[in-house]
Amino acid sequence: MTEQTHFVEIRHAQKSFGTLEVLKDISLNVERGQIVGIIGSSGSGKSTLLRAINDLDPLTGGEIWLDGVQVNKTLPHRQYEIHINEMRQHVGMVFQHFNLFPHMTARENVTMAPKLLKSLYQAEADKLAEEQLDKVGMLERIDYYPSQLSGGQKQRVAIARALAMQPKLMLFDEATSALDPELVEEVNMVMKKLAEEHMTMIIVTHEMDFAASVCDRVLFMDKGVVVEEGPPSVLFKKPTQDRTRAFLRKHIEGAS
Repeated sequence: MTEQTHFVEIRHAQKSFGTLEVLKDISLNVERGQIVGIIGSSGSGKSTLLRAINDLDPLTGGEIWLDGVQVNKTLPHRQYEIHINEMRQHVGMVFQHFNLFPHMTARENVTMAPKLLKSLYQAEADKLAEEQLDKVGMLERIDYYPSQLSGGQKQRVAIARALAMQPKLMLFDEATSALDPELVEEVNMVMKKLAEEHMTMIIVTHEMDFAASVCDRVLFMDKGVVVEEGPPSVLFKKPTQDRTRAFLRKHIEGAS
C-alpha cells in the first residue's frame, strides 16, 4: 500500500446508484490550507463527490483519506459507527438548504454538537457559540430563531455551527444557491474570510466569479469525471477541453 501523504486524498472514487454511474474513477488530492472549487452542470457528480468525503454518500469503490486516516473503512457495524462519528467531527459541511433546527435559537443550534460530542459544559459551549457567531457577523442575533432570520443569516449560522466543531476541513455544497441574489455576498464574504485564515475548503459552486477570486484550484466535472483542473487564472481563461469551454461559455457569458 502506498503511503498517504496528502491532507485529503481521493483514490479511484466510484459511485453508482443502481445502473447509473455517478462517479467514474476519480482521483484527487487536496493539501492542507488549499481552497479547491468544483464546478459543473447539475448531475455531473459534484455534490455526490463532496458527500462521499465524509461518507454521507458511501462510495461503490475507491478510498477517501483525511489527514492520514482512511474515512470509508470497511468495519463491523458498531466499529464503523464509532469510526465515522470520529471522522465527521473533523469535517464541517454546509449544505444548500440550511438544515437548522427550527425550534432552537442560533446559540442552541451552534452549541448542540460541541456539548453532545465534545462534552463541553454550557458555559464553554456558549463562549464557543459567541466566538463563531461573531466570526460570521451573527452575534447580535445569537438568541434569534431561524424563523426570525433571512436566508443569508440562516446560512451564516449554519457555517458557525460547522466551525464550532473546529474542523480540519470545510465542505460547502452550493451554499449560496438557495439565496436571493442580494444575500449571496454576505455568505461569500464569510467564506472569503475563512480562505484568508487558510482553512482547507472544498467548495461546490455555480458562481464563477467567486471561484476565480477565492480558489487555489478549480475542477470542472462532467458526467462523473473530472474533465479538467487548474488554477482559476488558467482554467477560466485558457481551458484546454471542449467540454470545459462549452460550459464556461454558457455560464460566464450567460451571467454577463
